[in-house]
Amino acid sequence: MPHNIIKPKFSAMDSFQISTASRSQFIDITGQVQKLVAESRMADGFCHIWVPHTTAGLTVNENADPTVVEDILKQLDRMVPWDNHYRHGEGNSAAHIKSSLMGCRLTVTIKDGRLLLGTWQGIYFCEFDGPRQRQVWVGVMAKG
Repeated sequence: MPHNIIKPKFSAMDSFQISTASRSQFIDITGQVQKLVAESRMADGFCHIWVPHTTAGLTVNENADPTVVEDILKQLDRMVPWDNHYRHGEGNSAAHIKSSLMGCRLTVTIKDGRLLLGTWQGIYFCEFDGPRQRQVWVGVMAKG
């Protein structure tokens, strides 16, 4: 094995479900992800978060003031309006575009068994085609 590849000592995989309530919505999932990190009993490593949906996404942003996510959703709606003469037959092209803009994966460092986030940061599930039942997959790898 080449010396520049880190082989994890241990890894764990889990998931949880989310029920969204509206077409566009950000849901703070920091606590749910941290719970899975704690259950993995890994002190230092990385947490990989994945959304297996093409009309949803993930982001890290401020979780102290709810108007921040309201502003983000409002601006995304301006940039990618729901009805813009898209060609996709299902009529949810705006949701696909917003999902691509936000991305479907995140990696967060784990230190001393905790997600290493800034003071005001939280992890958000981003719904763009709800309401729906959604899944979030979480993989935790200990530092090698």
